Amino acid sequence: MSPRTQRQLRTGLAFVSPWLIGFGLLVLYPFAATLYWTFCRYDLLSSPEFIGPDHFERMAREIADASGFGEALWNTFYFAIVSVPASVVLGVMLAVILNRPTRGRGIYRTLVFLPSIVPTVAAAIVWMWLLDPTKGLVNRMLQPLGVTPGWFNSPSEFFNLMSLLSGQAGPGAKDGLILMSLWGIGNFVIIYLAALGGIRKDLYEAAMLDGAGPLSRFRHVTLPALSPVIFFNLIMGLIASVQYFTQAYVVSGGSGGPQGTTTVLSLYIFLWSFKYAEAGYASACAWAVFVVVAVATVLLFRGSKSWVHYR
Repeated sequence: MSPRTQRQLRTGLAFVSPWLIGFGLLVLYPFAATLYWTFCRYDLLSSPEFIGPDHFERMAREIADASGFGEALWNTFYFAIVSVPASVVLGVMLAVILNRPTRGRGIYRTLVFLPSIVPTVAAAIVWMWLLDPTKGLVNRMLQPLGVTPGWFNSPSEFFNLMSLLSGQAGPGAKDGLILMSLWGIGNFVIIYLAALGGIRKDLYEAAMLDGAGPLSRFRHVTLPALSPVIFFNLIMGLIASVQYFTQAYVVSGGSGGPQGTTTVLSLYIFLWSFKYAEAGYASACAWAVFVVVAVATVLLFRGSKSWVHYR
């Protein structure tokens, strides 16, 4: 490199050095340290003690017994498999409705977006009041129908196939968390609205000339044009569902109750790190979650070739 290029390189590195230092100390070092801790017994106070793959053997047993890590894995899977598709469907529907030229459209868009910027703890407390089994507004509205769900006091699962077949299904704690997450999809709706504004009008005009009705235009024009944004929100929703923590912590008081039904993976890792002081085991769980999310993301990217249409 010429002396001038070297000076420019040094100047550029000097400008980005705060970010590089922060990335190294706050991301790369913890990443490498937790990888080592997965093979250690470590209580955050004494030095790590190497014990080999014991933590992974324990995780395998708990998955087989549907206890501990296995239970947290199921809770997170249940939350993700219901909330992520529901957020995509509801987000697209709201965006299409809010994209129509109606009077007061800006007000409606603001009202839909506002819940996504409400502080998480405050939103969780409000939902705890709304879904209170005895005093909550939701159950008061359902009482005339003879329905009184237990919500955050119940371990039942409304979308559990076995519970539906046995007639014991009912909205429980995880279903309450799903409702809470759907309440804050305003940020996804804004992205869909931006994408809808970028769809070429001549595509709709051509479809109308071919005799396509509203549903056909939505299916053959709107959805294909939105597919890259839907795919993006699907990936982001998957990652967010695995990182879901604050709401589960608040509604359960940090215990993961009732009966462990709100112990999602992030809360499980947090409890074993800082409550039970087993950072080695928690690190192993975190790396297992990382691998699961990475594999799921790769599968989604491979499957997207058949339904995501780029311009």
